[in-house]
Amino acid sequence: MTSPGGNTHRPEPDELPRTPRAMDITVLMGGPSAEREVSLLSGEAVAGALERLGHSVRREDISPNWISPLKRDGIDVVFIALHGKFGESGEVQHLCESHGLAYTGSGPRASELAMNKAAAKQIFRQGGLGTPDWMIIEEFHPPRVRTDWLKEFGLPVAVKPVNGGSSIDITLARDETARDYAIDELLDKYSRAMVEKLTEGRELTVGILGRRPLPLIEVVPRREFYDYTAKYYDDAGTEYIFDHGLDEELVAAVRAEAMKAHDLLGCRDLSRVDFLLDSDGKPQVLEVNTIPGFTSHSLVPKAAEAAGIGFDQIVDHIVAMAWNRRQDRQS
Repeated sequence: MTSPGGNTHRPEPDELPRTPRAMDITVLMGGPSAEREVSLLSGEAVAGALERLGHSVRREDISPNWISPLKRDGIDVVFIALHGKFGESGEVQHLCESHGLAYTGSGPRASELAMNKAAAKQIFRQGGLGTPDWMIIEEFHPPRVRTDWLKEFGLPVAVKPVNGGSSIDITLARDETARDYAIDELLDKYSRAMVEKLTEGRELTVGILGRRPLPLIEVVPRREFYDYTAKYYDDAGTEYIFDHGLDEELVAAVRAEAMKAHDLLGCRDLSRVDFLLDSDGKPQVLEVNTIPGFTSHSLVPKAAEAAGIGFDQIVDHIVAMAWNRRQDRQS
């Protein structure tokens, strides 16, 4: 079956595993990161879906200093709807494992790798995937060394936190003044910064659900790039295009590369892989998001809907995968 825009694989809802019974599910939401507000929206949407499916749901806002919700007896599955540091960087996954809990999404190591943009890009490149050139600036690098490196690296660039999500604190710099200011800001806040060659082209994203790449979406922001405002605010005017007119062979290649990026990092259950097309029309992997959003604006639910998979089905499928892993370990 062919979905819009040449996306050739359309998962049938009947292929997706389902939860075998009503379960006791803890939804982790909020958390301590800069993406807290989005996480609260995602968690509430997930919790509502689980309740409609007949599960018993506990909404829990946890942090490194408050993990008591994971000690409650009777939890069947923990649904992690935390975005950013702590929730998406491996810490919560370690905590769930230390308490013997089944949980949704990728394990600690894959989460940590995906959150570290520089480590992930190194793995992508070693695995044969295209990704823009980059360099890391640390606060301890002498100014003269930093200046020489940046001069050789050239402009324009994207200046990014090494660990971060939702495009927070990213600057597209086309001159030295903007670049150096952005780097200084990140060094003050995070002690390190990633400087990446700016690829200017069409922005694409592919969601992964289970072992299936979902239909490809072209993201067309009205802002300079797909930043936090473009992602989460109705009046930003961002367009999400399935009928993108891309060649079917290119679409198939991008979706295959999304699956490969997901696998190279060791991800499971769910992810979203972001790309830019370079000037030669070749896809360049930017990052893998291991806990993509579940808000009304979020891309994985949009892609799943285009493939005939409703929001509640996605949530049930994700819980079922976590539950099945628990059953496999116990058998």
